[in-house]
Amino acid sequence: MNQTRRLFARGLALTLALPPSAFASNHREAPITALDHKADITDIYAFVSYAPGQARGTPPSKVTLVMGVDPLLEPGNGPTLFPFDPAILYEIKVDNDHDARADVTFQFRFATEVQLPNVFTSVAGFGPIGAFQPGTTNLVVPPRITSFDNPGLNLRQTYTVRVERSSGPDLDLENPNGSPFFAVPANAGPRTMDYEALYAAGTYALPNGISVFAGTTDDAFWIDLGATFDTANFRTLGSGVPGVLTAAEDASTVNLASDTVSGYGVNTIAVEVPIEMLTSTGQIEPADSPEATIGVWCSTSRQKTTVRRSPLPAQNKGKWRQVQRMGNPLINELLIGIGSKDRFSMDQPENDAQFGAFFLDPPIVGVVEALYGGALSVPAAPRNDLLPLVQYMAPIAAAGTPVGPIADVLRLNTGVPATPTASASRLGLIGGDPAGFPNGRRIFDDVTDVTLRVAIGGVLVSPPFPGFTPGINDRLGDGVNVDDQPYHDLFPYVGSCPSGRNRRHVDPGEPGGGPID
Repeated sequence: MNQTRRLFARGLALTLALPPSAFASNHREAPITALDHKADITDIYAFVSYAPGQARGTPPSKVTLVMGVDPLLEPGNGPTLFPFDPAILYEIKVDNDHDARADVTFQFRFATEVQLPNVFTSVAGFGPIGAFQPGTTNLVVPPRITSFDNPGLNLRQTYTVRVERSSGPDLDLENPNGSPFFAVPANAGPRTMDYEALYAAGTYALPNGISVFAGTTDDAFWIDLGATFDTANFRTLGSGVPGVLTAAEDASTVNLASDTVSGYGVNTIAVEVPIEMLTSTGQIEPADSPEATIGVWCSTSRQKTTVRRSPLPAQNKGKWRQVQRMGNPLINELLIGIGSKDRFSMDQPENDAQFGAFFLDPPIVGVVEALYGGALSVPAAPRNDLLPLVQYMAPIAAAGTPVGPIADVLRLNTGVPATPTASASRLGLIGGDPAGFPNGRRIFDDVTDVTLRVAIGGVLVSPPFPGFTPGINDRLGDGVNVDDQPYHDLFPYVGSCPSGRNRRHVDPGEPGGGPID
């Protein structure tokens, strides 16, 4: 290995030594949410809905919005499993007039009931008819859970969905059969429940073209967190340089390093709506229309005052106060200084100009450049190539779209047709796929590799800046290219929660886990 290559390898091992949360999407990325897991938003997805067998160029008709909360849920960690917090207001927000203020807001609130207070676990089931005390008709264990009516779904949650609109009346969504919306529980295992039946029953299609879902699912995010937490000690794969992929590895549809999030669940909230409900014109706009691009973000909020009344339940009252919000993946983690992370979490996107220095001259990029000692070139500040992530600009928004204030919202051009999954690229826009991140974010977009290449590699700079090195700047990656669980083909798209009894966490040193080095 020549001197430059040795310097680069050493530099990469050091310079990718980002703060441990830097690549964990939004899993415990700020001090406030590290102490409040239930309010911690893990990921947000926004994309034009797609279907199996869909032809390329199929006109867009609906948009799916997905919010994940409560990270790294171990499916076998009973007995309570992972209810949503009834004290939290969960919101998915949409800006359709480019001012970073919500014009359409989907509000989810949860309620909890305990059906069998003397049973020790939140879910219990056995066989087709349950287990009875010998010689009596007393039911000891309820039947296997196959529907929300089963009493074995002991800790049962329902939820309401309210749509608030800046123009037009607000809307309370209702189940056509009059029953409440039920949240799908975590998958305790095959004896206890038919999780797939609950997943299907908990996916509600409403007459107005809206679909909703809430429940514990597979965590759709993937990354080699173990390597990241070891001061970004990414695996050395075929290139011989830590954190740089060969062309074959970059195209691989199997993982070459450990997906530390494998086998874990997350609490998911999802809604699918007609595009006309989201645009300012109330119509499906073509991709070259300024009105086609919307901005999406999520937030969690708690009421201002909580009174602890042990042994009675806590009492919550007062106005809602935001705990966290999320737009683009990795903005808070990768760009915002740790001393500003809580303020960023609790503030509103329209006020993000105060964080402009982090967006246009990210400190981590300067650290990377210095530690590489010239072996890796990065774009010079100000990083105007990053503006499309925080303003309404090309290559996402159409020409003539008002750029709006600097704001961390996930931009989605609703006029761009969904790419058929067979030909979609995990690298989204930088992989030649116009329907992928950062044009919205699909469940299967590899935001870790994309963000490495955009924020550090400078791949959005056009023409390439002096010192851009093909095979290095555009091949940064952790070696985790796909999720460990298959996704669903239709709404809500996220994969099923791994079985608590049979879940598997993929480790280094085993197939698909990468080398131990």
